[in-house]
Amino acid sequence: MSEHDSVVDLQLDRAHSSRIYDYFLGGKTNFLADRMAAGSVLGVFPAALVAARINREFMHRATRVLAASGLRQFLDIGTGIPTPPNLHDIAQGTAPDARVVYTDNDPIVLAHAAALLIGTAEGRTAYVQADVSDPEGILTAPQLLDTLDLTRPVALSLNALMHFVPDDGEDRAHTIVETLKAALPSGSTLALSHATPDFSPEAMRKIIKIYGDAGTRLQFRSHAEVLRFFDGWELLEPGLTLPHQWRPERPEDATHVTDAEAACYAGVARKP
Repeated sequence: MSEHDSVVDLQLDRAHSSRIYDYFLGGKTNFLADRMAAGSVLGVFPAALVAARINREFMHRATRVLAASGLRQFLDIGTGIPTPPNLHDIAQGTAPDARVVYTDNDPIVLAHAAALLIGTAEGRTAYVQADVSDPEGILTAPQLLDTLDLTRPVALSLNALMHFVPDDGEDRAHTIVETLKAALPSGSTLALSHATPDFSPEAMRKIIKIYGDAGTRLQFRSHAEVLRFFDGWELLEPGLTLPHQWRPERPEDATHVTDAEAACYAGVARKP
């Protein structure tokens, strides 16, 4: 074991949101505590596997659209376990010279970060161990500043992340996102997905308790509250919608999941 590995506490005895999500996606980097929490979620919300999949597919489509439109810099906060294809696989598959910075606060993501750093020869990828609750720390991290030029447009990805930031009466989540948005120049974009209680309030209330009992706090938000994350930026068509209804690749993909199964809103906006 290297000196670097010896200081990483993987915290395998407690469930972590990124490893629960990895389980829902069919990944292999999850452990007993994560699977037990995931099983509890499935007990009250059997569509969790579907919701995770369509959310991941939204990230893929949004990244592909933005790379095709000319974006060459991507900042993915709350990256999660490297479950391929990752954001850089999609971005660099469209634009081989794309540069991608990943950030996450799960120590096991750090342990697997090497899988996130295998990109194209033309592009670059980097990883920052950081928490979204400290946006200034992310924006000033040497790994980020060595990889991205913050004077040029950046595609910011906050995929299924901000519902893990409770407001505690202080509007924390929106303040964090506004800090990130303010640091990016005109032409930058925000791709965001966020769980909502709008369609299945009782199931969502139970999920909040399950995660809370495992040590992770959640705050699901309404359509109006999620829409506020995009304030001042121009939403791309079709606006804030359900993940599978955001520019589906086939018409039937927009109708094969119910609102209650999706339980999430997603959108992409551009800074004027």
